[in-house]
Amino acid sequence: MNSQIEASTFSDMACPFLERPVDIEAQIIRRNLRQERVIRPRLDILSFTNDFLLERYHFSSQTIIYLNNILSPHFARQTHRGHPLSSEQILCTALRFFGNGSFLYNIGDAQHVSKATVCRCIRQVTLALKHFLYTFVAFPGHRCSRIIKEEFHRIAGFPGVIGCIDGTHIPIKAPSVNEGDYVNRKSFHSINVQIICDAAYVISNVEAKWPGSVHDARMFRACTLSARLARGEFSGYLLGDRGYPCQPYLLTPYPDPEPGPQQRYNLAHSRTRARIEMTLGILKARFQCLRGLRATPERACDIIVACVVLHNIAMMRRETWVAAPEVDPDNNPDIPVDATDGQAVRNAICSNHFQ
Repeated sequence: MNSQIEASTFSDMACPFLERPVDIEAQIIRRNLRQERVIRPRLDILSFTNDFLLERYHFSSQTIIYLNNILSPHFARQTHRGHPLSSEQILCTALRFFGNGSFLYNIGDAQHVSKATVCRCIRQVTLALKHFLYTFVAFPGHRCSRIIKEEFHRIAGFPGVIGCIDGTHIPIKAPSVNEGDYVNRKSFHSINVQIICDAAYVISNVEAKWPGSVHDARMFRACTLSARLARGEFSGYLLGDRGYPCQPYLLTPYPDPEPGPQQRYNLAHSRTRARIEMTLGILKARFQCLRGLRATPERACDIIVACVVLHNIAMMRRETWVAAPEVDPDNNPDIPVDATDGQAVRNAICSNHFQ
């Protein structure tokens, strides 16, 4: 009896050792039969012609290389594992979204990447561009104030202008927090963005943080630039529509102009201030994503700032991409009360230059 138990125990202990060579051989066979990882082909973006790049990314190959050189340190992956996207592919994926504002899976299909990858690329490039906000967006501009005033004066003879100001609404999806604050007077959810530009359509100041229900005058009153202008740090005037109060440094048109100097003042004011409406039209025509952002308010504000930085880079580098910009008259019906000293400055300019 004991001999049978010992034999059985020995047999059970011996079986695994006898079967091990078979298991190893089976694992080798399975390993050889395992399918290799399939990696979707990557696009060589810069191998395409400039016409192709301008149509899809709204930037030429030279500017894409320039953008990659300054932005890649902020989002390049520090690893050689797997098959990561190159910095050019990350950049162009985001540029494609900024340019046409399509759904993420459409961008992914066009770029041969997944929807999640597109989302990460947009976020990485957006945050990288925000680092350069104060490099490419500076008030009153990257040129001296005298040149800016001369360029504005050549438009319609309005003196001392250093910028034109206006607000524009960027539609967003309804947020889950404080949803009512983002409903504007036209009854859709938006971010109200304050933009100031020079005569060359370059944006010199941007405020992208206010819900759509906030009035243009309140945005300007709360911004840092308003306090700096009030302290007299800049010599010159901003031109705004009737949505702003007339201030010594922010001139608005006469509400009911009398024939003669006041009408000529209003005409010159309107022709000069048209630069901000054209700038907003160019911005939205170049970056179609700004016609409706499917993002949270915080991320939408970041994307708006990134598009402003890209707009200035495009204008400074004289990008040849053109589209028919739509004039963006976003006049605010609530007219604030003009300041007395602002009226005095407006009357003085009217008397001295438009007689």
